[in-house]
Formats: sequence, C-alpha cells, structure tokens
Amino acid sequence: MTTFALVGAGPGLGLATARRFGAAGHTVALIARDAGKLDGLTADLARAGIQARGYPADVLDTESLTAALYAAAADLGPVEILQYSPVPQAHFMKPVLDTGADDLDAPLAFSVKGPAAAVNVVLPGMRELGRGTLLFVNGSSAVRPNPQVAGTSIAFAAESAYARMLHDTLAPENIHAAQLIIPGAIRPDGGPSSPDVLAERLYDMHTTRDGFRHYAEPLPD
Repeated sequence: MTTFALVGAGPGLGLATARRFGAAGHTVALIARDAGKLDGLTADLARAGIQARGYPADVLDTESLTAALYAAAADLGPVEILQYSPVPQAHFMKPVLDTGADDLDAPLAFSVKGPAAAVNVVLPGMRELGRGTLLFVNGSSAVRPNPQVAGTSIAFAAESAYARMLHDTLAPENIHAAQLIIPGAIRPDGGPSSPDVLAERLYDMHTTRDGFRHYAEPLPD
C-alpha cells in the first residue's frame, strides 16, 4: 500500500482528488492548517471506505510541513504521489506597483520553499519504490503574469521553474513531475474546472505521464 499525500487539503478539489486516488487503492494523507477541517474530510473519506488521516501543518512553516509528511509515511506507507495545491492567501495578491520586496517573502515561501521541503521529504521513499509522481496545481498567473496579483504571479512562475526542473531531472528515475494549470475558478458545475473532473485529470496525469504542463481548459484571450 502506498500513500497519496495532499498538501492543501480542502472540501473542493482536495477532497475530490483524495477520493479519486483513494478509490484507486492508495491510503490518503491530508495536510492543511485547520485540524477541525481535516477531521471532517477524513470522516467523509472513511464513509467512502478510504483509509485517510489528517496532519495539521502550515506550508509557511517548513518544519511543520516536513514533520507532517514524515509522520504520514510512517503511519500510512511510503508516499508514491505528492500533490501540492494549497490555496494562496489573499494578501499575496497585491498590484505590482504596491508590492515591495518584503511582500514577496510569504508568496515565495508558500510556492517555492514549501514545495521544495515537501519534495525533499518524499523523494527518498519514491526512489526506494522505484516510482513516484509529483503533482503541482497552479492558477493562470503561473504562465501569464498578472500585474494585479504580483505576488502569486512571481511565486507561481518560480514554482513552475522548480517543477519543470524536477520533471527533467527525475524522469530517468521513473519519478514524474507534472503541473496542472487551472485558468479560472474551480466550479462545482460538472465542467472542465469542476472538482471531480479536475481530480480525474490529475489521476490521469499520474497514470499516463504525458508531458509536464497541462491545462484544465484553454487560457482566455
């Protein structure tokens, strides 16, 4: 039994992907700041017959994030799939001319230091398994910078570069890194950016390993 570890667990996309990977036979580790929210999500998954546990951690605190991932692997089994998809905080999204140097500390910690810390924890286990998948989920500002949300535009671009380097470097070890770009809001309407459809897309990215960057739907003009 191997583990699907979700950094940024929530009731929308996070729960949908946890259900999809859990239905495929993986145990599920849910990581988010709110312990109460995690309890509700694990109970929901348990009703579906999926073994899941929650691990409170803040991605801005790399010590808590790494401790959560180490605990998850010890409790549930080695992490074969890591999904990094926490929702950026509102104060990251200032216009570019209102963004000072200090305003970039938290977005870069969120989108670069957090993923790097998580990957460094799970990578040894993936190497022992001889396989693994690293999934990164970002908004459109990762590929089309938006001056109204400078913090996330800069940090997502850096995360994209990091994820792409992982894709190129780890492929010979049978470890696949891929990115899903969701251009707009996640909508619970059954369309291409609905949680269940996105979850299926992420699972397909894990199984088919077809390239690095994928789009939930085309970028608007």
